[in-house]
Amino acid sequence: MTGVANTEEGAVGLADVVPFLVEGMLKANGGNYQKGDDWAPFVLTDGKLVTGQNPASSKDAAERILALLQ
Repeated sequence: MTGVANTEEGAVGLADVVPFLVEGMLKANGGNYQKGDDWAPFVLTDGKLVTGQNPASSKDAAERILALLQ
């Protein structure tokens, strides 16, 4: 799974504002967290689950969802 990286939250000054960091929470609970470069599109697909790291991933995630629906 992926989601906004701790480094991305920190870079925009939100690491101490958000209720929890997605990357940290997933790792703390045994999640298999993966990420790409900060601010770059990064999408993972596992069966019918499609996850994206950040807003830059929206287009790629949508394209993968559409492909699954074909």
